[in-house]
Amino acid sequence: MMVYLNGAWLPPGEAKVSVMDRGFLFGDGIYEVIPVYSRRPFRLAQHLERLAHSLAAVRIANPHGPAEWESLIQHIVASAEWEDQSVYLQVTRGSAPVRNHAFPKDVAPTVFLMTEALTTPVPTLRELGVKVVSAADNRWHRCDIKAISLLANCLLRQQAVDEGCAETVLFRDGILTEGAAANIFAVKAGVLLAPQKNHLMLPGITYDVVLELAAHLGLPCQVRDILEEEVREADELWLSSSTKEVLPIVELDGRSIGTGHPGPVYQAMYQAYQDFKLKVMRNGELD
Repeated sequence: MMVYLNGAWLPPGEAKVSVMDRGFLFGDGIYEVIPVYSRRPFRLAQHLERLAHSLAAVRIANPHGPAEWESLIQHIVASAEWEDQSVYLQVTRGSAPVRNHAFPKDVAPTVFLMTEALTTPVPTLRELGVKVVSAADNRWHRCDIKAISLLANCLLRQQAVDEGCAETVLFRDGILTEGAAANIFAVKAGVLLAPQKNHLMLPGITYDVVLELAAHLGLPCQVRDILEEEVREADELWLSSSTKEVLPIVELDGRSIGTGHPGPVYQAMYQAYQDFKLKVMRNGELD
């Protein structure tokens, strides 16, 4: 497998970045993860739009236009051994001769791409559901920026790992934001509740798919602030991400959600998602 670094395709062991790179020193960079099904990057345009939004927000010049990004991504996808992949791309502000918090001038961004096999949840996770814990959302106030400085997310996710759970559900001032590495949905009385997109959550591509599929299913949906007590008293909870797809949450902080089993609304969403994956993600039919 080859990776891309600043215009060159190299074996991973030969790809080197300067210790003066601001991504290494400050976490000063942006990343994107693009799922690939049957060698088809999923919603590439939307991923590149999110990348451009994040780069602009931190004032890093986008090193490539959409066509150039697409060419690089298609090349690494075609060269890899896997049909289903997870493409990771990262752009940092670049390397400067001195360590200084202020942005350096006339420095070229560092551009890196790699791909890995895409691993989706095993059937038992979908059939039995997953357990999660909760925590106060102590991250910064620009969670809509997909920044590489993810220490807070890592610490919150590790809290779940330490307790044998799949994810940490985050609340800020009594309002649901998201998970440490996933978006969160609730179902109450047959209505799907989704947190509204703002600066306190990452606008997930899979989040968009879930809302689109809900509309297709005729499932009533409310996109709004969701109170912590609504989450704890929900009939169903789900988490979603590019790699996790949509998973049912059956336990939060040791207490059952609903019946303690994946609910009927989730079952309908899961089937709709799998149909969507087959028709749109794999076969390229219009969504």
